[in-house]
Amino acid sequence: MARLAIAKRFLAEYAKLDKSVQSAVESAIAKFAEHTHAGLHLEKLQHSRDDRIRTIRVDSFWRGVVLAPEKGDTYCLITVLPHDKANAYATSHRFSVNQALGVLEVRDEEAIQQLQPSLLAVTQPPEKRLFAHVSDADLIRLGVDAQILPLVRLLTSDAHLEALQTVLPEAQYTALYALACGMTGEQAWTEVAQLLPADRPPEQVDPGDLVSAMERTPGEVVFVSSQEDLQRVLAHPFAAWRTFLHPAQRKIAYRVTYAGPAQLTGGAGTGKTVTALHRAAFLAARAHTPAGAGGPDQMTAPILLTTFTRNLAEALEAQLALLADDPVVRSRIDVLNVDRLAYAVVKRARGAPGIADDRDVRARWSQAAADAGLPFTPVFLDHEWEQVILAQDLRTEQAYLTCLRTGRGRPLTKAQRSQVWQATEQVTSELGAARQSTHLQLANEATHLLRQAPSVRYQHVIVDEAQDLHPAQWRLLRAVVPAGPNDLFIASDPHQRIYDNHVSLTSLGIGVRGRSRRLTMNYRTTQEILAWAVPLLGPDPVSGLDGEVDSLLGYRSPMHGPRPQLHKAAGRDRELAALAERIRGWLANGIEAHAIGVAARSTYVAREARDALRAAGIRSVSPSSQGSKQSVRVGTMHGMKGLEFQAVAAIGVEKGLVPAPAAVTPASDDAVAHAQDLQRERCVLFVACTRARDHLYVSCTGEPSPFLPK
Repeated sequence: MARLAIAKRFLAEYAKLDKSVQSAVESAIAKFAEHTHAGLHLEKLQHSRDDRIRTIRVDSFWRGVVLAPEKGDTYCLITVLPHDKANAYATSHRFSVNQALGVLEVRDEEAIQQLQPSLLAVTQPPEKRLFAHVSDADLIRLGVDAQILPLVRLLTSDAHLEALQTVLPEAQYTALYALACGMTGEQAWTEVAQLLPADRPPEQVDPGDLVSAMERTPGEVVFVSSQEDLQRVLAHPFAAWRTFLHPAQRKIAYRVTYAGPAQLTGGAGTGKTVTALHRAAFLAARAHTPAGAGGPDQMTAPILLTTFTRNLAEALEAQLALLADDPVVRSRIDVLNVDRLAYAVVKRARGAPGIADDRDVRARWSQAAADAGLPFTPVFLDHEWEQVILAQDLRTEQAYLTCLRTGRGRPLTKAQRSQVWQATEQVTSELGAARQSTHLQLANEATHLLRQAPSVRYQHVIVDEAQDLHPAQWRLLRAVVPAGPNDLFIASDPHQRIYDNHVSLTSLGIGVRGRSRRLTMNYRTTQEILAWAVPLLGPDPVSGLDGEVDSLLGYRSPMHGPRPQLHKAAGRDRELAALAERIRGWLANGIEAHAIGVAARSTYVAREARDALRAAGIRSVSPSSQGSKQSVRVGTMHGMKGLEFQAVAAIGVEKGLVPAPAAVTPASDDAVAHAQDLQRERCVLFVACTRARDHLYVSCTGEPSPFLPK
């Protein structure tokens, strides 16, 4: 029986095919699972740059590309393309083994050869070339192929290097990109080593052994062991695609033991969520129900997968269903956002709590300030309560009078603190009389309940979008799982912090120092969109949950597409008319309606967009809707968190709306809070724009937002 491997690229192409073509592909490749491949003609093309590449006939229009190593009976399905494109791929590409990592690589040999004359024509003196400071030996140690070195030596600018991104193997481009960013050889190796599927490279690498190289490259190639296995993969190509973790992601997700809490960081689209999902499935497959668990007062699931909002939790649950298809494994994982977790703990102890409405809470603060004649706005009092009193779980006036108010820029005298405390007691007493609590109050109450009656609630907790959690919620998560190996796995990106929460995990008894990993490769968004969106974050450094500055150094995408489009309209009606026209264009170009997202900073502008699209004959639903695929998703920028679309339109990105005035504390009230609010507003816009995979359209009326590139 022939041994069959499937490349990640193959599934990506196969999933896009019509059902009739998919059936023809299945019929052709099923022959690999027979005793031999007799009857399946493997065509060797003339003038091929790699004579181990073959093509197979699917039908009169489609062909598959197959890698057939010289030794053994192993075949790898690389891609399926129209006839002429398949032949062009087969004749232009070359497969090899990275000599530093031992992994399988592919490069566009023809494109590389065509680039060389152009680079020679614009070459500079040797001392002005991009890698003049790096020796050939150091480049080879980083895995750069000796055959590529003559071309590398011609590069004189970052633009020249970027031109090679789509034609060079990922590991080799990563090494060159790291060096061009100013990293040392040692730092560059740290970046390259993330592509290793194991902790260290193999001791010996056989440059002709492509099969062993495939086995070392699970992020790009998967072996199917039976006909049934093959049918399962082909039946759910998008779900199967999730098994292709990048080596850096795989090492993080499948590490047997972390000695304590572990943190994964990375920019938007780097695969933090899918890594967290794999971590949950991996731990669930190894889990056992602890002694004493399962009683009436205990949560029976040994693993908690949690995040900030209910919409994000629902998205995680849907993705987990695709990844963990074993019902026993799936049954061991609870998917709850932190508010639902707190509610469940409190409900179990004293019955269902009432949840206070945000508008009602604001009205109570306004009344408390007026009753006491306080010189503070209701917003200031509410923030002081949430970010100082609830954040530190302060239970007495004396504790508040003596606490540190880290992150609050407006100083308060002892007398002023006493006034704030009296207002706080009034509001909390009124909420108590109404038998209501805010979600943060419930988090603190649930934490106390768990500490008073300690028991094994969860063996492991996986946290996604962790940068948005409040200290009270972190204390709850710390209390719901016993401290120990593999207790907390935390995925976060402080550049996507879109809520008012700033946390130091160390101060909450969650130490991740020495167990933090960072991802840098974006697999969702094109490089053109990233290059436009990253400057939206501004120049100020951003701190992570461990208190360290979080950098986007090395953050990039291997994918390319059109540049983002900025449209300035004379008024809202014209802006929305242009939006409808832009969406019609996307639909005409084959983008499905559900793969289009429209984001506005305010609910009002989002509602205007829905009305305008309806008038134009374009149906729309909310961003998180699981409904019709014939409807565009329209909502707020906050509502786009955790989602992704082939095309995104960010509308109303203008001065007076972005940043949202009501969301920014006046600098005269609190300079520190003002700066934090502006940074958060930058993050909101960045999050909305980086939901786009291929196309980004940004529009405004009047003067553009000060966040937009000049």
